[in-house]
Amino acid sequence: MKPAIKIQNLKKNYGETVALKGVNISIKDGEFFGLLGPNGAGKTTTINILTGLVRKDEGVTEIFGKDIVSDYRFTRAQVGISAQEFTQDWFFPLDRLLYFQAGYYGIPKEKAKDQVNELLVRLGLEEKRSSRLRQLSGGMKRRFQIAKALVHDPKILILDEPTAGVDVKLRHELWEYFRELHNAGKTILLTTHYIEEAELLCDKVAIIDKGQVIKEGSPKSLTRQSGKSGINISLSDENIDFESVLSDFTFTNNEGELHFTTKEPEENLPKIINLLTNAGCHIQRVETTKSSLEDVFLSLTGKGINE
Repeated sequence: MKPAIKIQNLKKNYGETVALKGVNISIKDGEFFGLLGPNGAGKTTTINILTGLVRKDEGVTEIFGKDIVSDYRFTRAQVGISAQEFTQDWFFPLDRLLYFQAGYYGIPKEKAKDQVNELLVRLGLEEKRSSRLRQLSGGMKRRFQIAKALVHDPKILILDEPTAGVDVKLRHELWEYFRELHNAGKTILLTTHYIEEAELLCDKVAIIDKGQVIKEGSPKSLTRQSGKSGINISLSDENIDFESVLSDFTFTNNEGELHFTTKEPEENLPKIINLLTNAGCHIQRVETTKSSLEDVFLSLTGKGINE
């Protein structure tokens, strides 16, 4: 089966500025994929090339096996994008703007009616259907962007910072809606500055920095491979030969305070406790620290995602 999105050796320069150095990404049909990177890493350029807003210099870009340039009519129809920036006409009512958007894909008003009504209701915009975009709050504008991306029922949904600037309640509501779309079979490509968002939603993420992908995998596998989870154990005994008792583990000992760095704290903790107990140790306190995708991001790029 051909991937929903295939990107190979994608390169783009703006004059002397290198935006993409050879990006390689493959996204399966029905996959929820996150593209993470600091500002200026190349995320927006990649998306703009996929959606035809920017011309690539070199490389392969395909949607369901079709080239985005030579088969642009097919590929454009497969993709809906909820852009970070608001680019709609500020003077038309919401429902009319959605009908306009459907019309761009050859869908007449009568045929688009049910989809428009469903999206307005599902995204909490029904009461605002006659309002202008300039009259909406920031959160409602975000919801409208998502409705606009979905009005032609695309197979692929691109979400570029979909929860930027919204309150916590709406963010969680949108997460639930994205899960529904994913469960219904949509392929979703997400860019976000909220690491938690990617951890909770994505099947796989790619970390991009300075125009190239530096790591890819599921959030769980990346955290296990590159993270720094640990176990802290406080003991009342300091005169035990811990190096001999715990020879299979790497740890530091600070006057009876043992710290273990491990990729599998849940798996290793029972083994460590068992060894210490059999050696006659008196355990006072046990604490596990679990690495996050944010820790992985920081270790790989040397910077926070908002830098």
